[in-house]
Amino acid sequence: MTEFRLGIDIGRVIIHGDGPDTSFIGCTDEASLKTPELPGATATIRRLTELLDGRVWLVSKCGERIANRSRAWLQHHEFFQKTGIDPDHLRFCRKRPEKAGICKELGITCFIDDRLDVLEAMVGVVPHRFLFGEHSSWNAVHSAYGITAVRNWVEVEPAVYRARAAHDLKACH
Repeated sequence: MTEFRLGIDIGRVIIHGDGPDTSFIGCTDEASLKTPELPGATATIRRLTELLDGRVWLVSKCGERIANRSRAWLQHHEFFQKTGIDPDHLRFCRKRPEKAGICKELGITCFIDDRLDVLEAMVGVVPHRFLFGEHSSWNAVHSAYGITAVRNWVEVEPAVYRARAAHDLKACH
C-alpha cells in the first residue's frame, strides 16, 4: 500500500474560472495574473500540505502558452510559498486522460478535479477522487465509481481527511 498522496487540478479548482476553463485563458498575460483564486483554496491546501508532509502535487491539462501563464500566476500569487507545495510538484499534460498516467507515476491516491471525464479515467488508478464545484448533472451513478462531489474548499478539507483515514485503515489490514 502506498502512502497517501494528493493531486489537485489548477483551473476552476484553484484559479477561478467563469467558463469551460479558467477565465484567464482568453485575456492578456498581464490580466491573467489578476484572476482570483477560488475562496479558501490557498489556506486549505496549506493545511493539507502540512497534514501530508508535502505529498501534494498540481496536475493540469493545458498547452504550452497556458502552462506558462499558470506558472506565472502561481509565482505572482506566491502560491508555493503560501501553501508549502514543492514547486517541483507541478505537472502539465496535453490531454485530460494523461492525468491518470501522471497520477500512477507519482503514486497519487487522492485527486481533486472539476471534470468528471478526468476522474472517470482514473478508475483503478486513484482510489479517492473528488469532483469539485457545482455540478448540476451529478447523480448517484458517479458515486458508484468512487467519485465524491465537493462544492468548494470548505467541503474539500473534511473529505480529504476522511479519505486519508480510510486509506490508512485499509493500509493497516
